[in-house]
Amino acid sequence: MIPMDTLAQITGRYEYIEAQLNAGPKASEIAALTREYSELTPVAEQIAAYRQMLDDIAEAETMLGDPEMKELAEEELPALKASLPELEHSLRLALLPKDSADAKPAILEIRPGTGGDEAALFAADLFGMYQRYAEARGWKVEIIEQQMTELGGLKELTARIVGENVFARLKYESGVHRVQRVPSTESGGRIHTSAATVAVLPEAEDVDIDIPATDIRIDTMRASGSGGQHVNTTDSAVRITHLPTGLIVTSSEKSQHRNREIAMSVLRARLYEAERARIDGERSADRKAQVGSGDRSERIRTYNFPQGRMSDHRINLTLYKLDAILGGDLDETIDALTADAQAHQLAEMEA
Repeated sequence: MIPMDTLAQITGRYEYIEAQLNAGPKASEIAALTREYSELTPVAEQIAAYRQMLDDIAEAETMLGDPEMKELAEEELPALKASLPELEHSLRLALLPKDSADAKPAILEIRPGTGGDEAALFAADLFGMYQRYAEARGWKVEIIEQQMTELGGLKELTARIVGENVFARLKYESGVHRVQRVPSTESGGRIHTSAATVAVLPEAEDVDIDIPATDIRIDTMRASGSGGQHVNTTDSAVRITHLPTGLIVTSSEKSQHRNREIAMSVLRARLYEAERARIDGERSADRKAQVGSGDRSERIRTYNFPQGRMSDHRINLTLYKLDAILGGDLDETIDALTADAQAHQLAEMEA
């Protein structure tokens, strides 16, 4: 049984915020109140449904003592009681502590690991998968930094993804992704194993992480291009070095002002994630294990082309629809990873 006083506190807070919004809060409070109200609404709805079910069960049990209503109560009561565990489980999920970063945009970083040219080509395939997934969900993808190989693979990719609950949906993608297939560069038709690393960081705002001007060095340089008329002939590229940590971020768009904004955004995201990891030692250990060095043995997921199979090794999930997954059909996998994380949270809370 979920403590009723806990539910009463949440409902009371929800009703208080609703009253504040209806009364017309100060301009400075509107954003925070609206955000909290939006977060509490689904929880309040789950609480209302749970309370209604308890009331219905209590009413049906009372009816058992009424000769005229006993038969109806005996018909309704088993169905009501059978529905209660599922409703209680849904409410427990709604009451789980929320990751404060879930609603934030995400910084996506992809780099090839073991496998040379084939790893770079696979890294490009992964980015295409995330682009198509983002498009299907109505998210916007902005490439911050991209270095390509001559064969069209990725040497390095940093992108910003904006939309509803981006980080919540993509945070479990961090880690080493392994591919098993015959490379297009392989004349002998042998299956090769390659890897690419993916890191998904929540985008941080100024209020999340403060970076004093004295902690950074900003250098401008000539942006690289593909040659000929595409070469940037002005010193517009920006490289920002975070002096306390040695972190270096670059951006090579045409506008120097925009490059500063982009590079600072990526730097904040990396420092924010580092701070989150420091506070949560277990999360830090998990992330280090997931991202690793890019070696093919440190994997969270395998994409096997000969068998058309994708296997996520963290939750023992195997799906035989590789083409669809690489085409951006990631919801089944992400839903399974989210459910597994929630199950672990519930187990820890009930231990």
